[in-house]
Amino acid sequence: MVQSTRLLTLSMLCFSLLLLALGVCIGSSGFENLFLAVFNSNDVAAQEMAKQILIDIRLPRTIGAWTTGALLGLAGALAQGLFRNPLADPYLLGSAAGASLGVALALTIMSGGAGLMAVASGARIDTSLIAGLFSGNWLVRLGLTGAAFIGAVFAVLLTLALAKGVQHTLRLLLGGVIVGVVLGAFTSLILIFSPESQQAMQSFLLGSTAFINWPACTVMGSVLLLCWLLSYSLAKVLDGLSLGESTASSLGLSIAPMRFALIATLALATGTAVAQTGLIAFVGLAAPHLVRGMMKVGHKALVTLASLTGGILLTTADLIARGLIAPQELPVGAVTAVLGGTYLLWLMHKNTQLQNS
Repeated sequence: MVQSTRLLTLSMLCFSLLLLALGVCIGSSGFENLFLAVFNSNDVAAQEMAKQILIDIRLPRTIGAWTTGALLGLAGALAQGLFRNPLADPYLLGSAAGASLGVALALTIMSGGAGLMAVASGARIDTSLIAGLFSGNWLVRLGLTGAAFIGAVFAVLLTLALAKGVQHTLRLLLGGVIVGVVLGAFTSLILIFSPESQQAMQSFLLGSTAFINWPACTVMGSVLLLCWLLSYSLAKVLDGLSLGESTASSLGLSIAPMRFALIATLALATGTAVAQTGLIAFVGLAAPHLVRGMMKVGHKALVTLASLTGGILLTTADLIARGLIAPQELPVGAVTAVLGGTYLLWLMHKNTQLQNS
């Protein structure tokens, strides 16, 4: 079993490197081998432009897509183990709704209240100031990223307050559902009164890796390493919880503080990913399922393999989003929803056939 796990891990790492090489060759004009342009071009200006596209745009975007997917895959494994529910995903504690509310508030503040004034006066709304926010300067991007992260953390804390701690799994689930519905309603109300923010907000809701830069890669890589170390050290708790809370307690595990540590790790991983790329569906849900479909493993191996699988899934979806209708791009969140939804439908059909037979 250990040998098989190591072989699968090595295979996933090699496949990730292959996707990285493909990622720097796919852009707005389709498949371009920029390595040839960098090393074999006689045109100095074209060579410098190729280097800039390769180093400053495509490489951080591809690495960022993989890191985001790895964070979501890791968070999905934690959520499913923590709640003992194979349908649990990283957004279960309301973090997605909180991040959406934070971004909606930030966009409204940045617009200077122009949308609300326009609605009150009946004037025509000018969307030119807001349409380019997600492609604007780094200060604007930093503000939106911070707002999304703060909103995600606020939603998780609100869920914990409603659940009165981390002792009861069912309360956490219900609290997450309630927080998601309430914060989602507030987000809709804000967008109704600030319609000039809707175009930029749509980019966040559909998910996008187009604006990931090197600082974002550094942040996500650091958080991924920290969350993986915490998850790896808490894997025994997840194994114990899978046998039931009473059994886990009889094994000498301190359930409440360790569950809080797992929730904090889950919130950190999810909030960081959502803050950088927006809402990307199904990666966190599908990655642990794919691992379990390949082999039966404990949570110590699952958190590693789910991270690698999530990175591969999102990088593949990003390549499809970039290259399928180039020079246009598809929203990467829509691509992951189609791929993940198709896989889960097939999985449900397969399980139904097994039960009937």
